[in-house]
Amino acid sequence: MGTTQFPRRSVLKSTLVWAGANVWTGRQDRSYGFAGANERPRVAAVGTGSRWYQKATGIDGPHGSAPRFRKYGDYVAVCDADADRVARAKDIVKDWTGTIPDAVEDYRAVIDRDDVDIVHISTPDHWHAKIAIEAMLSGKDVYCEKPMTLTIDEGRRMCGVTRHTGQIVQIGTQQRSNPQFIRAIAMIRAGRIGKVEKLTCSLGGAPASPQLPAVDIPRTFNWDLWQGPVVAQPFRYLAGPNGETKSWSRTHYEFRWWYEYSGGKLTDWGAHHVDIATWAMDKTDTGPVSVNPIMVKHPIEFKAGYPIRDDQYNTATEFLIKATYAEGVELVLRHDRDNGIIFEGSEGRIFVNRGRLSGKPVENLAQNPLPDGALEAVYKNRSLTNHIRNFFEAARDRAEPISDVFSHHRALSTCHLAGIAARLGRKLRWNPVTEQIVGDQQAQRFISRDRRHGFDIEG
Repeated sequence: MGTTQFPRRSVLKSTLVWAGANVWTGRQDRSYGFAGANERPRVAAVGTGSRWYQKATGIDGPHGSAPRFRKYGDYVAVCDADADRVARAKDIVKDWTGTIPDAVEDYRAVIDRDDVDIVHISTPDHWHAKIAIEAMLSGKDVYCEKPMTLTIDEGRRMCGVTRHTGQIVQIGTQQRSNPQFIRAIAMIRAGRIGKVEKLTCSLGGAPASPQLPAVDIPRTFNWDLWQGPVVAQPFRYLAGPNGETKSWSRTHYEFRWWYEYSGGKLTDWGAHHVDIATWAMDKTDTGPVSVNPIMVKHPIEFKAGYPIRDDQYNTATEFLIKATYAEGVELVLRHDRDNGIIFEGSEGRIFVNRGRLSGKPVENLAQNPLPDGALEAVYKNRSLTNHIRNFFEAARDRAEPISDVFSHHRALSTCHLAGIAARLGRKLRWNPVTEQIVGDQQAQRFISRDRRHGFDIEG
């Protein structure tokens, strides 16, 4: 598809401003119930890497959201810039359903189809906002892997289009549907640690890489399309005992260690833990007033916020960054310590991650349990369920899902600000009302990014 400019979504009509059930006119009854063939939503997968399903990458692994998606909807199309991966995805769906889905290279071939109700986005981060926005403008609901955006400006646009269209969008921050995290938030809401004073999100460090040579692009891979909105770079790859791809590269799983496509650990694990911390603080409609990079190490040298070379991973490998809110609460992002979140209050502290919930206030639950309904109250007054079922139920009921665009934008803005501060090496002041960096024009320019010609967001 190259860099061809496609026309604006022709299906955008005034009825899309309705935030009610009429948004799915002509298709709405398919979303009620998840069993009958005529009731199950039809899904298009955009991006079929390991976040979709590891088996599509050639790894016989269990990870990915697609196996859970198939319980509630039917894939009618799969899309990826890697022909090998999309071919495997086609075979996987055929094995599941007995029907061969359409397999295409470019998402624009499926975005306006009348037989698609939901777009399931599992691409690298730099594609998320463009695909999600255009899917919403085409009348589709969206499930988008985290982090939702590459920039703060993209997050604002996501919020605006979601309000305008009334489409249902769930972000893949599945910790929001994990009972341990929900219980931790319910304890904080119930005052079990007193007044919240400090939160520490331990995200883990990021890897460095050897120098990567520029090599020939694989015949089955559309590197130009994969890069999409960002500035074109040489294709770099080096085979070796590294990660799930057994390589270092600028693409596939390794994309997350390049600021061109991601934010490193600050947005990778930050999208999970900072989201939970922001939710627990009840700060999902605001943000910090300052972000201070106390210590940051990058694997290569930076100048004016940009890496001086393009042949090695460039996101921060180690960091200690403090975000401060107007009333003095501190949110600390760090690379070391146990992966998880520490909540410190005036009357105690608790720790939570995917494996445990601990601390004296947790032990006290045996004698003083949370009241009935406390977890459901945190879970937006819905019954607790798995993250993907929550999305399909929200699509059915035309209700806000547990991981909504608006709260995720605010939490992720903190992660993006941490990344900007890390790249520039200085403290930033942030106005959470205007969503602008104060008194630093150079830093403010990082709020958005120029897009490569032909890959503007349409709409």
